[in-house]
Amino acid sequence: MRRTTHRPAGPRTTAALLTALLAGACGSAGGGAPATPGPTSSPTSSPTASPTASTDPSTGSAPAVGVPGDPQDITTGLDVPWGMAVLPDGTALVTLRDQARVVRTGPGVLTQVTATGEDGRVDGVVPGGEGGLLGIALSPGFAQDGQVFLYFTARDDNRVVRYTYADDRLSDPRPILTGIPESTVHNGGRIAFGPDGMLYVATGDAEDRRAAQDPRALGGKVLRITADGAVPPDNPFAGSPTWSYGHRNPQGLGWDSTGRLIAAEFGQDAYDELNVIRPGGNYGWPEVEGPGDGGGRFVAPVQTWGTDEASPSGLVVTPDAVYLAALRGQRLWRVPMTPEGPTGTPQAHLEGALGRLRTVEVGPDGSLWVLTSNTFRGQPRAGDDRLVSVPLR
Repeated sequence: MRRTTHRPAGPRTTAALLTALLAGACGSAGGGAPATPGPTSSPTSSPTASPTASTDPSTGSAPAVGVPGDPQDITTGLDVPWGMAVLPDGTALVTLRDQARVVRTGPGVLTQVTATGEDGRVDGVVPGGEGGLLGIALSPGFAQDGQVFLYFTARDDNRVVRYTYADDRLSDPRPILTGIPESTVHNGGRIAFGPDGMLYVATGDAEDRRAAQDPRALGGKVLRITADGAVPPDNPFAGSPTWSYGHRNPQGLGWDSTGRLIAAEFGQDAYDELNVIRPGGNYGWPEVEGPGDGGGRFVAPVQTWGTDEASPSGLVVTPDAVYLAALRGQRLWRVPMTPEGPTGTPQAHLEGALGRLRTVEVGPDGSLWVLTSNTFRGQPRAGDDRLVSVPLR
């Protein structure tokens, strides 16, 4: 389905964003000087970085064992933030879906990252519905090569493009995977490098249910490619980037300590899923939603929720649990881990405290960094959307 209109940027105009970023509210390109603090008084205020949430990159990224505590603002006033990648310097790159922009933010830091498109936007992004500038990932060798990967909706497809990042600039764009089907809904969009050094790409069915059951199609899949876009020779289907299929709209990817890939997936009307991904596995959509293995033909989920409880987008895996950011459910789910996989009873946290939750990552201090998503299909409150730090107690 082709989109015919773009979602307007709304009150946070490009001029307002640039004014906030360039008039002293942002850090310098070289190191990120603290931003000028200021309270957020309405949902339509400019982005603001809070100096009150402290981090210490020297502590490493291993989180403490425990449950989520009280959230603390890091950055407020973001317009439809979607993806996040934590940088070695303790800040994070965040994608703004409808603005087609990337910002670098952290405690006391908010800086626009300049890309190659008009007015510093990411060139070629065509926002609309659930599409736009979505996932972001750093290469495993980022400290040496500075490579950043973006997943976005273009005019005729979804695609993955590789960039070089330095001094708050994205340059040298090189598409490495194109032709992923796009629509106003079900675009997938999460990308992440696995422990094997390969790039995994979560794609939605883009409203073509039959494509999800076709291993040769790119929609409704978890794909696996090299950093150059090549198909690894050990993929389960010769010559195909498909790693698993039968997915509706997966948007969460992470790995446990044994190297298993864990994925979260939006259901339709009944069940959302948490899956352990097997190479070549068929996860059933559209023939099965939620529990059930189709008589052994499909891989059954390890956990399910009603769609009003979850609608999970991003996830992160820690040594003891999987944390899922729930949109419609407006909570952070914690699923206890065992060496055999996520088998404990799910526990809900932050119910309604922040509204819709889009993305969760481990911050540089071991806390969870969480992006909200209330400026899209939500009820924005003062300061939305925001990046918050959630300690693990």
